[in-house]
Amino acid sequence: MTPTLVRRHLPSSSSPGSMTRARDWAEIQERMLVPLYEAVYERLEVGAGTRLLSLGCGSGLALLMAAGRGASVRGVDTDGRRLALARERLLPEDAREDGAHLGHGGPESVVDPGGTAFNLITAFDPLYCAGGSARGMAGALARAAGLAEHGAPVVLAGWGPQERCAASGALRVAARLADPMCAPARWRPSGRDDLEELAQRAGLRPDGSGRVACPYGYADMGSAVRGMLSTGAFDAAARATDEEQVTKELTEALHPYLRRDGTVWMPNVFRYLIARVQRTP
Repeated sequence: MTPTLVRRHLPSSSSPGSMTRARDWAEIQERMLVPLYEAVYERLEVGAGTRLLSLGCGSGLALLMAAGRGASVRGVDTDGRRLALARERLLPEDAREDGAHLGHGGPESVVDPGGTAFNLITAFDPLYCAGGSARGMAGALARAAGLAEHGAPVVLAGWGPQERCAASGALRVAARLADPMCAPARWRPSGRDDLEELAQRAGLRPDGSGRVACPYGYADMGSAVRGMLSTGAFDAAARATDEEQVTKELTEALHPYLRRDGTVWMPNVFRYLIARVQRTP
């Protein structure tokens, strides 16, 4: 099935700088989560019968991989610039009308009245999940679950143990520079039961989990800095200080992972939770 999607205009707040960040995400950073996508899709046997809804779909790489397995895919994100890049990836010249759809905002934006219920929901990007309040994310998950079949898996992802995530040092820089501004957006290590608690708040039933190695590998220090900045984790820090200060301190935090050949290599472990949609009898 050839993916297609609904065209929507970019928010008026889009700027050349923010579009550059979105392209850095698509071209440098998003691929770091490929092992996570592959592990989940393999475990859940994603294929021709899968009707997937992705929350925080970013620039569409996970959707593209699912569509390549034969799944029918839809995705939503709050970043219109990343969605524009997802359209470039998923909308060929000869697009048909029965494939992928993208929406800006919540899960309701990609639902057709009377359409078939989803049988898989994913929220892969841990920074997307952490960007809002736990209550807000739980609400989005609950609304998405209302569009899915009873028993459908809902996949949540987050950071693994802090001592196994080399990126945690760089993310602590973002938290320190942002303080006290935008405190809700500050990064903190994932707690052992964070994903389970989020699932339960959304009315979902936890049903298994796993860990996946997702190393961050970059061709050089410049690419590493651009990739990390593209995550959005440093936006509050840049507002609280300035771009130059953030870049300087981020480069220092990444220096221990600079190898002799000039590449940057940061081992990380991500954790995912599989929860199930429950229907009240």
